[in-house]
Amino acid sequence: MEILIAVLVIAAVLGVVVAFVAPRLRDRGPELEPPETPRRIGTATLDRPPVAAPEGEVVLEEPPPIETPPVVTPVRPTFRDRLAKARGTVSGYWGSILSRSAIDGETWDELEEALIRADVGVGPTTELLDSVRARVKEEGIESPESLLEAVKDEMKARLAVADRSLHFDEGRTNVWLFVGVNGVGKTTTIGKIGKREAEVGRTVVMAAGDTFRAAAAEQLGTWAERSGATLVRGDEGADPSSIIFDGISKANAQGADLVLADTAGRLHNKTNLMEELRKVRRVAAKEPGHVTETLLVLDATTGQNGLAQARVFTEAVDVTGVVLTKLDGSAKGGIVVAIQADLGIPVKLVGLGETADDLVAFDPDEFVDALFAS
Repeated sequence: MEILIAVLVIAAVLGVVVAFVAPRLRDRGPELEPPETPRRIGTATLDRPPVAAPEGEVVLEEPPPIETPPVVTPVRPTFRDRLAKARGTVSGYWGSILSRSAIDGETWDELEEALIRADVGVGPTTELLDSVRARVKEEGIESPESLLEAVKDEMKARLAVADRSLHFDEGRTNVWLFVGVNGVGKTTTIGKIGKREAEVGRTVVMAAGDTFRAAAAEQLGTWAERSGATLVRGDEGADPSSIIFDGISKANAQGADLVLADTAGRLHNKTNLMEELRKVRRVAAKEPGHVTETLLVLDATTGQNGLAQARVFTEAVDVTGVVLTKLDGSAKGGIVVAIQADLGIPVKLVGLGETADDLVAFDPDEFVDALFAS
């Protein structure tokens, strides 16, 4: 009997406890649920609600789209920005001339000195100013501002050439030969032109014909890799003509469009070396080769020495155009006028910096305006 009473007491106590605690647990149910946390894929957080999937299927949530950075188009360097040194040589003269109230003898003296200091050359300077004097007299020009405009117009007229393009004949194995003395940037120029030609869709073969300068072939090989060109090279001291002919033959076999042929940086006053260069030119013109350009690479910082080189190279290999390097670092930009006046050879490309995009087509109007800018 006592046992039965004890069981009934325990049951009564448990009933009271359950009646008291159960409602409180129901009231706190939502509070006990953990808050929803953002779901992550990798490092990206997805804030949208979960995707319901049929039972047994796994739905993979797509990560947010990855933003593609904008394509940066290279900015073409301007002559005005890059000719600071050349302009600095003559800007003081322009300021002095413009400060005068009239055109007098000192005005003409300052003009002459400015052009000679810019390395236009004595002969071309005299011819240019003689033409300007005639125009001043004929048109009655009296102000220094009009005088400088007349000088600019005359200089632009003397630099005017109908065609400064690099010639290329479709359907042929075109060969562009590069000549010039050591240190002018010839191999680098070939690399930059090769990169540019490859970007417009032409297939390029580079022939390392400078077999006398240490590491010349390695340097050209680096540029060939950058532009996707094929490199043809030989042993150090090998015959340059044979290497260039091998390059032409390989280009023809591959159906390549263009052969860029490097040559040794030979001294222009060495007769035997110039004879060898003539041989290179003859071999390059043999079938299937078709020489459409022979480009003389000159360093603008050499000034009138560059003009002397141009004369000799032109006699040896019939130069079709000039590539003027380091124009941005030279105070002697007037050599452009001297080359045109003395030899009638057009400056086709100029280097205005270190990168491939800094090798640009020569624009005479931009050049003259930059030289006379304040």
